[in-house]
Amino acid sequence: MQHSGPSIHEKDRYVPALGYRWLTPLYDSVVALTSREAVFKGLLLEQADLKPAQRVLDLACGTGTLALMAKRRQPSANIVGLDGDANILEIARSKARNTNVDIEFRQGLSDELPFSDHLFDCALSSLFFHHLQPDQKEASFHELARVLRPGGELHVADWGAASGAVSRVLFYPIQFLDGFSNTADHVAGLFPGYFERAGFRQVQVRHSVATMFGNISLFSARAPTG
Repeated sequence: MQHSGPSIHEKDRYVPALGYRWLTPLYDSVVALTSREAVFKGLLLEQADLKPAQRVLDLACGTGTLALMAKRRQPSANIVGLDGDANILEIARSKARNTNVDIEFRQGLSDELPFSDHLFDCALSSLFFHHLQPDQKEASFHELARVLRPGGELHVADWGAASGAVSRVLFYPIQFLDGFSNTADHVAGLFPGYFERAGFRQVQVRHSVATMFGNISLFSARAPTG
């Protein structure tokens, strides 16, 4: 079973991708096989519709798959990938070097973003927020509102509301692996509330992708303008 997002910082320790550091090299293969990764990340970038010269943050970038896809779609965009795990960032940097793609990768935490105010035009995140406890999510969304320019765009792919009994049952393995307290708001359809409480507007669910573990929803929103 996959630990379905990049590493996070929890109670002063890192939880590596897939839960254990020795499994980190398998991360890309596991996610690709179990989450329809190419489909939902392609849709996420399609809705983001990145523009030339935009500054784009990939929050909790993991091994850099989404950041690399974004750079290929919009080569003149300035992509910055951020993750809390130095080991997984080395994989991301290696992938970028091997494909001659220029992306800046930095280490940092989502609730203490190491960036100045209003630096980014757009922020992306993929299968990360469901690992965070509610208070960490609240802090992280407020940080995103801070570093995005007024009216800047936020595009997030994460586990969404169950669409029925079957998708609800399919999601139980994710909850057993990643935790119930941090995933309950996702499956109950309460995740958009974090966007709204941080001041984001025009919060929408743009797509829903069915997977073997339930629905991955794609959200979009705009940063506060004042």
